[in-house]
Amino acid sequence: MQYIGINHDGDTWAAALAGTGPGGVRVFPLAPVTDFWADADGWQEKAQSLVAGAGSVPIEQGSVERGTVAEVPLVPASARVICVGLNYKAHAAEGSYKDQELPAYPTLFGRWTASLSVGHVPVPVPGGEAGLDWEGEVAAYIGRRAESVTEDQAAEAIFGYSTFNDITARRAQKLTSQWTLGKNGDFTGPLGPLVSRDEVGDLRDGLELRTRVNGTEVQHGNTRDMIFSVPAIISLISQTFTLHPGDVIATGTPEGVGYARSPQWLLQPGDTVEVEIERLGTLVTPVGEPSLRARA
Repeated sequence: MQYIGINHDGDTWAAALAGTGPGGVRVFPLAPVTDFWADADGWQEKAQSLVAGAGSVPIEQGSVERGTVAEVPLVPASARVICVGLNYKAHAAEGSYKDQELPAYPTLFGRWTASLSVGHVPVPVPGGEAGLDWEGEVAAYIGRRAESVTEDQAAEAIFGYSTFNDITARRAQKLTSQWTLGKNGDFTGPLGPLVSRDEVGDLRDGLELRTRVNGTEVQHGNTRDMIFSVPAIISLISQTFTLHPGDVIATGTPEGVGYARSPQWLLQPGDTVEVEIERLGTLVTPVGEPSLRARA
């Protein structure tokens, strides 16, 4: 199953996606996002039954065309978004940390949910930045409470995955030893539709990831090249604080980022960046003017 967040009845709802025929992709509103994450596995069963129509109901019943809804991140406001830095060997070797030993533990930092967005929403270049940098990634969504879990238990706690672009303001990121400022720009965390784990499989088996800027491929990696697996990351985090359904783990980006290139290549207003990940689809993000921040 695939899911998105939508504005519905004055609230943020979870919705299922289905259909690719002449009628296009249909959206089935399910429940307010907090209710959905309170019982994600249960809503998965209900969504499957709804989309299938229990063998008798037409797929259009109870649904609307995707183009008629306002999409929003399928993430509750209370969620924690934990990002992993330098989680592909080739990426760790291309930038500012190339002369350092690989860390014994993953480099973790946080994003606020206010920085999240969805596909096709323009992201502004902050004032003082020469441009923005791309980081195509897989995002993993927690579906079950995870407290001091083993790696096997952590794998079972994953509800699904989506495309993600950890768009970064490099000047701000490098002002201090902490990355928070450069990783929380307005609209800089676009997410694609969530695809349930049963349709994706284990990232350790390998998913191809490609990032393109204005049609030119700038990143090409595979999730099997991660230094730390997603279950290992979840298990580590859960030893310190409990992860809850709706929390998100951004799993890191492969090599090919813009600031490490010679000459440096950063995103400018008018550019379009695409993150395409096997089984997860393509996330498209346009880059806009600083004035777009007025919408934040």
